[in-house]
Amino acid sequence: MNKAAIKNFAIRARRKLIEEVTQKAYEIGITKDDIYDIETFEDGFRVKGRENSRIFKKYEIKQREKLIQNIKEKGFDQVMEEVAYTWFNRFIALRFMEVNNYLPTGVRVLSSIEKGKTEPDIIKEASNVDLEVDREIIYNLQINNKTEELYKYLLIKQCNQLGKIMPSVFEEISDYTELLLPDNLLSKDSVIRDLVESIEEYDWKIELDEEEQKLEEEKGEHGIEIIGWLYQYYISEKKDEVFAGLRKNKKITKENIPAATQLFTPKWIVKYMVENSLGRLWLESHPNEKLKEKWKYYLEEAEQDPEVKKQLEELKNPNLSPEDIKVLDPAMGSGHILVYAFDVLYDIYLSAGYSEREIPTLILEKNLYGLDIDDRAGQLAAFALLMKARSKNRRIFRYRPKLNLCSIQESNDIPREAVDYLVKEDENLRKDVEYLINIFHDAKEYGSILDVKEIDFDSIEKRLEEIRDVETLDLFELRYKEIILEKIPFLIKQGKIMSEKYCVVCTNPPYMGNRGMNNNLSDYLKKCFFDSKHDLYSVFIEKCIKYSCENMYISMITQHSWMFLSKFENIRKKIINNNIILSMVHLGTKAFEEIGGEVVQSTVFVIKKFNIQYYKTTYLKLTNYKNSAEKEKEFFNINNRYVTRNITFNKIPGSPIAYWINENFRNLFVTEKLLGEIEMPVEGIKTGNNNLFLRLWYEVNYNNIYHKIFNKNKSLYKWFPIAKGGDYRKWYGNNEYVVNWYNNGEELINYPNSTVSHKDLFFTDAITWSYICSYKISIRYLGKEYLYNNKGPCCYIRNQKNIFYLMALLNSVVGDTILNILAPTLDYKPGNLKNVPVKIIKDNKILNQIDLITKNCWEISKNDWDSFETSWDFKKHPLLTYKGNAPTVEEAFNNWSDFTEKQFNQLKANEEELNRIFIEIYGLQDELTPEVDDKDITIRKAARERDIKSFISYAVGCMFGRYSLDEEGLIYAGGDFKDYFKFENGEWQIKTKEGWKKSSIDIAGDNVIPIVDDDYFEDDIVNRFVEFVKVVFGEETLEENLDYIAETLGKKSNETSRQAIRRYFLKGFYKDHVKTYKKRPIYWLFDSGKENGFKALIYMHRYDPSTIARVRTDYLHRLQKKYEAEIKHLDILIDSDISKKEEIVARKRKEKIMKQIMECRVYDQIIAHIANQKIEIDLDDGVKVNYAKFQGVEIPQGEGKKPLKANLLAEI
Repeated sequence: MNKAAIKNFAIRARRKLIEEVTQKAYEIGITKDDIYDIETFEDGFRVKGRENSRIFKKYEIKQREKLIQNIKEKGFDQVMEEVAYTWFNRFIALRFMEVNNYLPTGVRVLSSIEKGKTEPDIIKEASNVDLEVDREIIYNLQINNKTEELYKYLLIKQCNQLGKIMPSVFEEISDYTELLLPDNLLSKDSVIRDLVESIEEYDWKIELDEEEQKLEEEKGEHGIEIIGWLYQYYISEKKDEVFAGLRKNKKITKENIPAATQLFTPKWIVKYMVENSLGRLWLESHPNEKLKEKWKYYLEEAEQDPEVKKQLEELKNPNLSPEDIKVLDPAMGSGHILVYAFDVLYDIYLSAGYSEREIPTLILEKNLYGLDIDDRAGQLAAFALLMKARSKNRRIFRYRPKLNLCSIQESNDIPREAVDYLVKEDENLRKDVEYLINIFHDAKEYGSILDVKEIDFDSIEKRLEEIRDVETLDLFELRYKEIILEKIPFLIKQGKIMSEKYCVVCTNPPYMGNRGMNNNLSDYLKKCFFDSKHDLYSVFIEKCIKYSCENMYISMITQHSWMFLSKFENIRKKIINNNIILSMVHLGTKAFEEIGGEVVQSTVFVIKKFNIQYYKTTYLKLTNYKNSAEKEKEFFNINNRYVTRNITFNKIPGSPIAYWINENFRNLFVTEKLLGEIEMPVEGIKTGNNNLFLRLWYEVNYNNIYHKIFNKNKSLYKWFPIAKGGDYRKWYGNNEYVVNWYNNGEELINYPNSTVSHKDLFFTDAITWSYICSYKISIRYLGKEYLYNNKGPCCYIRNQKNIFYLMALLNSVVGDTILNILAPTLDYKPGNLKNVPVKIIKDNKILNQIDLITKNCWEISKNDWDSFETSWDFKKHPLLTYKGNAPTVEEAFNNWSDFTEKQFNQLKANEEELNRIFIEIYGLQDELTPEVDDKDITIRKAARERDIKSFISYAVGCMFGRYSLDEEGLIYAGGDFKDYFKFENGEWQIKTKEGWKKSSIDIAGDNVIPIVDDDYFEDDIVNRFVEFVKVVFGEETLEENLDYIAETLGKKSNETSRQAIRRYFLKGFYKDHVKTYKKRPIYWLFDSGKENGFKALIYMHRYDPSTIARVRTDYLHRLQKKYEAEIKHLDILIDSDISKKEEIVARKRKEKIMKQIMECRVYDQIIAHIANQKIEIDLDDGVKVNYAKFQGVEIPQGEGKKPLKANLLAEI
């Protein structure tokens, strides 16, 4: 099956159909903003005020009125969406039927049986086709060559014929969907032509011919599954829109729940679910080896204890008949699970001796039940099941089976008078009808989780028959009759399904966390599903158990978070203590090929609604396999299987479903003290507004940051270091943020939605970690001066001796394994760490050994972190630190590389030794090994390109005075620049610990460094950098060093080293800077545009309101004059006696400079406009706020002209 082609078509089709039905609505005088009046004639109507409006037929007035009514109820966009997908469903249903030769007429409607012919066969066969048509109409359309109109007529008649067989998909087209049927259906760019040509016939076919069978292994699945994929892909863009809204805190409305939650279940997972629930139900009382062999994903039960076997034997029902089995999918989507349940039931019926002809109808009418809130899903599920039945019995359409499927309808807008008309004086009937109406008010908000009780449905149906049979002349009563007959039958049907109990409940429920729920849904879940309210999928687990009969089966695929997270503890314990988990396949990430990333982690399981305390469950652990295909293959690998009694989960705090651990591990939680009893893991500060209270440390004035090297008087400082999680990094690091804690956090504490607890422990020893991880937990110790954010929680250490012991334990393979039991999802809450069993030892020799090794790990990691300029303890670039006597950059880099290699190996050896020690302490030698993968060592080895680029960045920092070759560490990041540097007697001086001394390099005194594409300025960035390299490594090796740097940057064969370095500054440096500083650049790039007419860097911390004027007058204007002079020079050169080749080069150069001149002229307007404003910045506001002051600026262009909107600085 070519899913890419299917997806592309479905997305195109949705867009085109919405566009075309919207156009049709416009033609009849209906737009999103207006509904136009019409003027009526004897034969029809037309839209008022439109000279060219065509005349519409008389019967279409009623369709138009119904359309307007629906738009008023649902909104224009929603109705257009619904009509579009209704026609989409009809088209794909017709295509499926014609390819499989299931159309009753035997004539193709969308295509031709003849290869290469595009005109549908039904046009040619119009006069002979077996449909209820008016032959005279057909004749007139044919002789007048109105082929498009003829095709529309035949299409509608074909849909109406199929509507009698499957009304849920092809309801009779006398409604407004006919009115909005798109035009030009035969054109080459129509949706129909696209459908026929984009998706090959192989993908639609249930049964393949001989040639197609040879290609089956290559082409893969085909047949009914295409319906599900088309549905998923059709709503994929809508899903993206909904989730984009969710990111902006828009709640998911009931209309958008289907798009937000639809996920097509892989076929092999469906087979596991159905075979191990429905299949097991049958086999436990009717053993059948042939059936068992046929059901490839059926799992044999683990060997049980005699007492358990006895209890299971008592539950068997040898009198179970296939006709007694009821299967429900309460979130059926396009019917994928029900279609496979049909296959399994078909096998069961055959094994029980039923005839092939009667089985399909029995299955549809007696066995299969389905619910969904999405009407389009209901249509497709019904269609899919009927097509499955048709593949087994070609006469199924004659029987017109009654399907037990519902797309749940609402009772909204049923007036009280209509109820009075329905119930008359019967109070019992009134009670039941009002209950039905009340329970299904806003039912699409809640769907099949509604708790519907059994009422006297028969009496209501009997009354409906009476109303149907009675003629009504009263206009009011006629209106009530229409409402009752239109709405109440749906409510009865869904009420019956939702009030019954089922032998098998099997589903892939919707996934939606609290954040996406609207208030109505959220309030309902809090009231009715308190234990499972945190996600819709967990609510469905609870509801599916309620739908199930005692001793019967529930099979589901859900996210796996209910197995582990504390918020699902109550529902988890209900499942463990009141039911049997018969089997589970733990899938983890990427179980669905359509979903990448690590967020959606799944598990699929089968539950029996009965409790046998010591039942042994079979678990399959497939979490380590990378995709759905690999997981399917590994399903059969016996080494992935675990068997455990579910009651043992209660030994572990919170009862996580940690099936993969052995008894030794479980007993640790019983025998040892827990971390929460020894120390204090807590939530960090929740600011309520990170944009307001948090900054990356290098954004603000460094003098305002409370730091260990400063005065301990905290009241002097506004910004305080705060840990905020970050990447996987052990021991030390990720200390990048500061928080506004001025006046002991007064503003933050009083801010709405902020949460601050355990203030008494602030600024004491603690270890920290990242709340959300994409890999393993990594513990860090940062020091006493830190606060902790909710994304970087901490464990306060009351006994200082425990700091290194606990950090070593939690970073070890033992700690990782324990936390993988307590929190195998992507988040590590303080509650998870509280439950870590800590084995206390009294052997001082071992304790000292752990302390020494851990301190060394911490020192190595800190040294690594501080080797990069985004650390506030950065001293100087490592190429200088490890330069020694090396005269070249290459030798300095090699020294650095040797050092990092040794550090890396030492850290790895340390971690492996700690692993060995803790494995021994915990007695887990049989379970764990001490080896550590290189990828788990979280310091960096030398990397030539990265380190040369960081060397360049360090050089730029020295040019601006942020750093210096004459003093280690951060020199200037706020305050009065004159306190740090001064220009005296023609030279720059720096204030060092020893006093003022000459600076080794010139500082950019006016805080501007131009970046130009040629040698226009003596003090441009390239010349400054060359001088920097010369000062550091000496003049003798200058060219060799420049060559090495240029080669690292990707020097081209036709470039000199200086040209390559210039190109990097022009095109690469700023991108790298923005990336290094996490989109909060401290050097700002003035940028005129893509022609590189003018570029210049300034240092944000040295900005003042006159900076922009200086950039303009001292650099932009000077450069413009140099361009003009260069043009004159080139003109002389072109007119002189030079070769043709030299002339071409000169002309090209002139053309380029002319473009740069034009770009600079426009840029001059921008810079002049902003310079005149003398904009102030406040470093405390951070880069994002300050940078925005210079972007998207509107420059007036004179009266009657649009202002020029432009950026002063390069886009981040």
